[in-house]
Amino acid sequence: MRGRALEALERSFRGHEPGLLGARHCYAVLCPLVERPDGLHLIFEVRAAQLSQGGEVCFPGGRMEPGETPEDCALRETQEELSIPRAEIRLLGTPDFIANQAGFLLRPVLGLVSQAGFAALRPSPAEVAEVFTAPLDFFRETPPEPWAYELLPSVPEDFPYGPVGIPRDYRWSRGRVEVPVWYWQGHAVWGMTARMTRDIVSRLPE
Repeated sequence: MRGRALEALERSFRGHEPGLLGARHCYAVLCPLVERPDGLHLIFEVRAAQLSQGGEVCFPGGRMEPGETPEDCALRETQEELSIPRAEIRLLGTPDFIANQAGFLLRPVLGLVSQAGFAALRPSPAEVAEVFTAPLDFFRETPPEPWAYELLPSVPEDFPYGPVGIPRDYRWSRGRVEVPVWYWQGHAVWGMTARMTRDIVSRLPE
């Protein structure tokens, strides 16, 4: 039994790519750049009204399918949502991921859309209400509004304090979620989209 257990564990973890423990889903988005006359811009979507979180600004993306890499998912979703062929996107790398408190992992992928790809852009009405671009220089030069909210523990009254060996006044861990907000030409870039944007512009040269 001991030998079989060790073999099973070794097989399971050999080559295993760590993810978020307990994550119900993993998502990937493309953070698409495009060269405009005044410099590099990010391409943003506004989610269609009939979708959950309709009207919010986001990057193209969605849930990763079994066996799919973040890059493959981001390119697939971008083609489905914006009709930009994957051949017209040059992948530049993978920024830091977000482990969301709702129990999912968000994997951003940075890519440069060619001029031909940008010209081919056709939003899917079922998913996208609007597309706009905003210059990286705006985000670099304009600090976002620094909002945040607290994550407070809500412990059941019948939690087994005694058996686990902790007192009833145990100091449970708390959390804090940053919600930066930028405003650009009538659009609010905020939340996780703003956090990913902030990470990208933080790596720009002075």
